[in-house]
Amino acid sequence: MADSTMTQDTWSGRDLPDLDLSGADWRSGSQGVGDVQIAFVEGFVAMRNGRRPGAPSILFDPAEWRAFVANAREGEFDLT
Repeated sequence: MADSTMTQDTWSGRDLPDLDLSGADWRSGSQGVGDVQIAFVEGFVAMRNGRRPGAPSILFDPAEWRAFVANAREGEFDLT
């Protein structure tokens, strides 16, 4: 991450790098459908709404990403 600057995330209060996501390799779910897309960029995981690619992305560090995936697998975010 050459000459990266940090920005404080207004939601979490944590410092995040200013990553250039314009050239990111965005991937959809295993079925190739859905709105959620992720990209691995400079040691972080970025998540965005595939129907609104210009909207802000969410950044996770590796520990946050592992926790998010584990909780999703356990159904913590199921709305039904």
